[in-house]
Amino acid sequence: MEKIRVLIVDDHAILREGLRALLSYFEDIEVVGEAADGQEALELIETLQPDIILMDIIMPRVNGFEATRQIHEKYPSSRVLILTQHEEWQYVMPLLKAGASGFILKKAVGVELISAIRAIAKGDSFLYPPVAKKVLEQIQGKDQFVAERPKDLTQREREVLAHILRGETNRQIAHQLGLSIKTIEWHRSNLMEKIGARSVADLVRYALQHDLDIWLDSQMTSE
Repeated sequence: MEKIRVLIVDDHAILREGLRALLSYFEDIEVVGEAADGQEALELIETLQPDIILMDIIMPRVNGFEATRQIHEKYPSSRVLILTQHEEWQYVMPLLKAGASGFILKKAVGVELISAIRAIAKGDSFLYPPVAKKVLEQIQGKDQFVAERPKDLTQREREVLAHILRGETNRQIAHQLGLSIKTIEWHRSNLMEKIGARSVADLVRYALQHDLDIWLDSQMTSE
């Protein structure tokens, strides 16, 4: 029986070990390697030729968004299954646009993960049901928030928004940009007012509806 070759990409070693142990129970799945970030994954793919890449989103150096985009372009025979703890469903569409074939939450790891791996290996796609429901509601227009198109954002506002889209806190953004937390809070407040947003989810919708290229900015690598 030809096995499904899997590469695990996550910056937490304990999680990688747990996933390897779990997948070892299934005769049709073989873990061929592990990577601690997207950069390491890209370096391993050509040699390992995995069928499925289990990919986290927030990682150092090259994150899951950028790694997925590059894998889709350079190694189309290897398919990406996003495996993340981040439940923000707004991540899903940008990741699918980047080339991911599926999206599942780490808390669902078990039978659903195996089903997702097998489905994607056969050429199908897989969305964790609660996430799929939210995406469907957005497509059907049940979520009525429409972000206003504001005057052009300043470069600093774009930088702050990119970091927010990466899921970073005000403290983390302040550290990355060399600014005070109060300054970041001020920029964040200005962004919310300009866009007419009430939450991070609304900021994400703004990026999706009016400024998709800012997702490229949000994929900046971090050290």
